[in-house]
Amino acid sequence: MKILSWNVNGIRACVRNGFVDFLKKEKPDLLGIQEIKIDHASRLKAEFDFKGYEEAWNPAKRPGYSGTAVFSKDTPLSIQEGIGIKEFDDEGRILTFEAAKFFFVNIYFPNSQPTLARLDYKVRFNAALLAYAKKLEKKKPVIMCGDFNVAHEEIDLARPKENEGEAGFTKEERLGADNFISAGFVDTFRALNPKKIQYSWWSYRGGARSRNVGWRIDYFMVSAKISKNVKKAFILDKISGSDHCPVGIEIDI
Repeated sequence: MKILSWNVNGIRACVRNGFVDFLKKEKPDLLGIQEIKIDHASRLKAEFDFKGYEEAWNPAKRPGYSGTAVFSKDTPLSIQEGIGIKEFDDEGRILTFEAAKFFFVNIYFPNSQPTLARLDYKVRFNAALLAYAKKLEKKKPVIMCGDFNVAHEEIDLARPKENEGEAGFTKEERLGADNFISAGFVDTFRALNPKKIQYSWWSYRGGARSRNVGWRIDYFMVSAKISKNVKKAFILDKISGSDHCPVGIEIDI
């Protein structure tokens, strides 16, 4: 099974920049996208045509902000929007797809902001999401993906020293990633590519992408129970259309 994740930074803009061609070429069995920036009414007016996929959308209440969606070739057993906590659910940050043998949790983690104004919010989000994932795991294994908005280790960003303590590379955010791993979730890309330097996000400023001054902040984390089923973990950094690129796994499940 091929599963992909992509922060599209606005689905309408990404469609204009080749999203449909990306779907046709990559043919994921399951895809989670983040930062859709569209509500239900606007989406229906847009009349997107994603042939061959069932769609589930979880927009934020605030127009043009945040939100998540899942595309699947198979019909889900269930879909859950959010985790039952209003301060997170209002922003459309979590969408859970239940398959026969696993839960697929698509997540758009909060950005702590340059001033770290939302750092406390993100710390609470991390804790709540981890508790939710562990609860799901009691029923069946969990595959989590999305824009985690954190570079976990120094290898995961081009300029770690310059960004020490900055948004996305604070001790608190990195500890949040540690906590997921300590709780038994496996960072698939790093597990299968322990020394590989590759990024999934680049600033629009200063030609960062062309110079590959980037960050790896998009992840697939899976329950330890199924981590050996992951045959490949990869970053599709040649695909444009957003300031992020898609990331993915191939898993036997």
